[in-house]
Amino acid sequence: MLYFFDPRLLLFILPGLLLGMWAQARIRSAYARASQIRSRRGLTGAATAAAIMDYEGVSGVSVEPTPGFLSDHYHPLLHKLRLSEEVYGGNSLAAVGIAGHEVGHAIQHARRYVPMYLRSALVPLCTAGSILGQLALGFGVFLAFAGFALGKWMLLAGIAGFMVVFLFSIVTLPVEFNASKRALAILTNRGLIDAEEVPAVKGVLDAAALTYVASAVSILGTLLQLVFLFNRSRD
Repeated sequence: MLYFFDPRLLLFILPGLLLGMWAQARIRSAYARASQIRSRRGLTGAATAAAIMDYEGVSGVSVEPTPGFLSDHYHPLLHKLRLSEEVYGGNSLAAVGIAGHEVGHAIQHARRYVPMYLRSALVPLCTAGSILGQLALGFGVFLAFAGFALGKWMLLAGIAGFMVVFLFSIVTLPVEFNASKRALAILTNRGLIDAEEVPAVKGVLDAAALTYVASAVSILGTLLQLVFLFNRSRD
């Protein structure tokens, strides 16, 4: 049934898969360690977010708890900073670091940081591209290797779609790195964390950034899979 499978596909699948597993293990490990260290200032994630926005003159952004583990995010359209319950009410260095990172996105929005606006503009195209890519992998491959011309067109559409998804993942990298850089600088310069607390906070931020690198590698692997399968279907 899998007559179109080629062991060489593993060259595209494994790097992203293994890097993703390592990145997830690292973020969980860094989060677990930093979660055991209380902030010397006694700041919760919510208080950290409020303090940074006050210092940076960011207004009109509400901070609210949201369910889920590491579900923290900033919603630019709604001007809402949503922190997971552990981060929102927790006073660990993990909570302080993650809250700082998410406020970094709110600052980017307020300062009109170009990569963030570009990423937001790519969201609808990325969603459509991801759907095209999944359809290509799910149906296009089978149809193409069964000799149907439609299958090859689906693979081409999937390739185009995942090119957009990959572009989105690349644009995401500077957005995330910049948010972490802003967070660490503000937390340090404003005295919200001491010098001794910096390594734990930085460990969480660096591990979180690695997950986005792993995601980009995984998406590139999927794109290369589609290109490889399209070329094979033409043989």
